Amino acid sequence: MNDPTPAPAEGRTVLLRGGEVHSPADPFATAMVVERGTVAWVGSEGAADSFADGVDEVVHLDGALVTPAFTDAHVHTTATGLALTGLDLAGARTLADALGRVRAYAEAHPDDRILLGHGWDASAWPERRPPTRAELDEATGGRPLYLTRVDVHSAAVTTAALDLVPDIAGLAGYRPDAPLTGAAHHAVRAAAHAAVTARQRADAQRAALARAASLGIGSVHECAGPDISGEDDLAGLLRLAAEEPGPRVFGYWAEAAASAADLDKVRALGALGAAGDLFADGSLGSHTAHLHQPYADAPHTGTAHLDAAAIAAHVVACTEAGLQAGFHAIGDAAVTTVVEGVRAAADKVGLARVRAARHRVEHAEMLTPDTIAAFAELGLTASVQPAFDAAWGGESGMYAQRLGPERARTLNPYAALLRAGVPLALGSDSPVTPLDPWGTVRAAAFHRTPEHRVSARAAFTAHTRGGWRAIGRDDAGVLVPGAPADYAVWRTGELVVQVPDTRVAGWSTDPRSGTPGLPDLTPGAQLPVCVRTVVAGRTVYLRPDE
Repeated sequence: MNDPTPAPAEGRTVLLRGGEVHSPADPFATAMVVERGTVAWVGSEGAADSFADGVDEVVHLDGALVTPAFTDAHVHTTATGLALTGLDLAGARTLADALGRVRAYAEAHPDDRILLGHGWDASAWPERRPPTRAELDEATGGRPLYLTRVDVHSAAVTTAALDLVPDIAGLAGYRPDAPLTGAAHHAVRAAAHAAVTARQRADAQRAALARAASLGIGSVHECAGPDISGEDDLAGLLRLAAEEPGPRVFGYWAEAAASAADLDKVRALGALGAAGDLFADGSLGSHTAHLHQPYADAPHTGTAHLDAAAIAAHVVACTEAGLQAGFHAIGDAAVTTVVEGVRAAADKVGLARVRAARHRVEHAEMLTPDTIAAFAELGLTASVQPAFDAAWGGESGMYAQRLGPERARTLNPYAALLRAGVPLALGSDSPVTPLDPWGTVRAAAFHRTPEHRVSARAAFTAHTRGGWRAIGRDDAGVLVPGAPADYAVWRTGELVVQVPDTRVAGWSTDPRSGTPGLPDLTPGAQLPVCVRTVVAGRTVYLRPDE
């Protein structure tokens, strides 16, 4: 496995003082010492005086908050960078608006071999339909265009883009004048990404990692795979992250394995496991998540990509090879299939070995009490995205459109998962939802369905330490002596302690609680502003004018 640890600021000792340090080692800490990329001491301002003369640098925090850097546990880095630097339709409010943006982008980029865009969501438009192929052909002047829906499980394309895959009409998921799904979508995506030059790809990766660093994100879990991005993409990203200052990148390669030999590629790529977006199903927005009962707005139950036998074989192979396995599973039928497969693997290799491997399930949106209990029994980590609920939850949101209000209210039950002892790792699935760590913590703490809310502290822990635990590291993601010096410095308001119970006053500033405070994340309150991000003791982001 490639080591994603950046080189520390060699030999330097830094004292941070005069702020608030979020540390379970001392809930009242105002200072911290970092030595050789590791937290050496956390404590009070008075004790900091004894260190001041023996350090290489003193950082005066002026009341700023220091926290562990965030870990985004599910990212598509190159796609995120292309969205940041390319055509982003996330802000389009109507079909006409989206087509206008496509037309303007095409005119502004006359030399691009293929036009790439992301983020349309017809469920939010008054027209309630995606653009037709003819409309996109007209808007682009007949050029190749690959335009992913917000969930990245379907894409609207032009005729010229279809021409890049000669046998496209024979692939599953192809429809003459509708967004592509399944194999047809994957084929066009591969052709579109093949048209991106190595320079464009590296520039996109740098843009994405720079944005992450500017938001206090110190590490990301890259969810790559043959149906998502190429081997060159993952290898190039891991190489770039190792060579240039920025967030750590931990890679996963989502290719099914039936034996140890099938995992040679995972090891060669430097990935942590055959996990991430290994698709058991698709997405709710594209009607491809696999359900037990039909969609409320479509006469079918979505698409299953793996059965329990394939899942069991994959988990057995990964467990015996000492690698993590993991699956993308959103619909309740897909989650059930994953649980059945992992349990069958545990029956073969032993429950203790399966639990020790810390296998993952990405998204895990439609859960039941039985599948939640199974996650806890099997030691599965739930890698979840609270911004999905913020974007699509609620009585009139996309989830309710697809499933009906009653089923929609069961989605993303974070409180039940935590009560059962299921480890949570929070992420964005960027570019599906933006890199936005404090917004993610807020979305979990103020879930649209009140019984699924968790405390801000629990959500914050799942977005910092939870991501490290998901890769088998229990010593990181927290500011205590001996931990990696991955931290962020924030300008924010008064720190408070919040609980998810709306029946009582949910915020407290009483220091007698002995609980480290966090920023006020009440909806509408201003989120903290990152002024510095540090990875392994090395500054990878510094806000201008700081």
